[in-house]
Parts: sequence; structure tokens; C-alpha cells
Amino acid sequence: MVQVAVAGDVTEAEEIQGILRSAGIDAEIGDGEDDSVTISVPEDSVEEAQDAIEAMTEPDDVIGEP
Repeated sequence: MVQVAVAGDVTEAEEIQGILRSAGIDAEIGDGEDDSVTISVPEDSVEEAQDAIEAMTEPDDVIGEP
């Protein structure tokens, strides 16, 4: 499994996991550093997972965008 996202809490992680599962991608939630939560997917689904997360998140949620 490869980490594709880090969420601030379990609720956010479950939301991302739901997005990935609705796209047909198996996703696992795990403990991250400093109370964060990680979302991981199989190695062969990384690019598809990143595309799904990008497509389903609000533009204002994207880190690094003005």
C-alpha cells in the first residue's frame, strides 16, 4: 500500500476513503504523525487515486493553490 493523502482527522480520512471507494479503489486508513490520519491505496492504483481525490475535492481545499 502507498500513502496518497494525509487527513487532519478520522472524519476527513473517511471522506477521502469514500471518494476512493466510489471510484472503485481500495483504500485503507492508518495512523499518521502528530494526530494525522493517512490514506493508502494499492501501488497500482496511486495515479488513479490521486486523480479521484483531485476531481472530488473543492478547489478551495487544494493545498498550494492561491
